[in-house]
Amino acid sequence: MEQHLQSLLGLEVPLIVQIADKVATVGEVTSLQPGVIIEFPKQASQDLAILVNNTRIGSGQAVKVGENFGIRIRNVEAPAQRIEALGGSA
Repeated sequence: MEQHLQSLLGLEVPLIVQIADKVATVGEVTSLQPGVIIEFPKQASQDLAILVNNTRIGSGQAVKVGENFGIRIRNVEAPAQRIEALGGSA
């Protein structure tokens, strides 16, 4: 059983950091052009959601790492919720 668990722990899954979300009409989406700025109803200081399979597993703060962006994790959901996000049942 331990070998099967180790195999599962090595699987790669997409990890998404969600800045914000917004509902837009089809007309607004089709009129988007380079240079347009889309404003989101979220303050820059608010935490960002960390998602796996579109399920929130935690949150954190955006940070700059050299020339890249990163996220400093502030909160991680309970293990049962993280397993559920991966498609399992706890």
